[in-house]
Amino acid sequence: MSLKERVFHTVLFEVIALLLLTLLAVMVTGNDIAKMSGLAISLSMIAMVWNFVFNILFDKLYGEERSSRTLGLRIQHGLGFELGMLVFSFPVIMWMLQLDLLTVFIMDIGAMIFFLLYAIAFNWIYDITRARYVAVNTSNAV
Repeated sequence: MSLKERVFHTVLFEVIALLLLTLLAVMVTGNDIAKMSGLAISLSMIAMVWNFVFNILFDKLYGEERSSRTLGLRIQHGLGFELGMLVFSFPVIMWMLQLDLLTVFIMDIGAMIFFLLYAIAFNWIYDITRARYVAVNTSNAV
């Protein structure tokens, strides 16, 4: 992926996640949308930086041919990313929501499960769509 496409991929991932997670967090926690939006935006900024760095490192380890990745490799990718996010997000959630350790841990695990499933689905759909787009544009250019 080019740098421009990597930025597009990261922003698209986060915009969709931000909408889904904010609505889900408001429903689950009962907190107002302003507070949960602030938290979601903060976590989104952390996630965008981590996503960008993590995916570059992952591509260097496993190659840039993303459309042929197996489900097992996609699960490994999602788990690696989410474990990193757990480390980075935990103190932010505790500070912003002023909650105890156990409550934040449970919330963070819930968010991790959500994002694990979301990341696998999003990246798989993105990779298939990208491969089809490239194939169509390559055949039209000939």
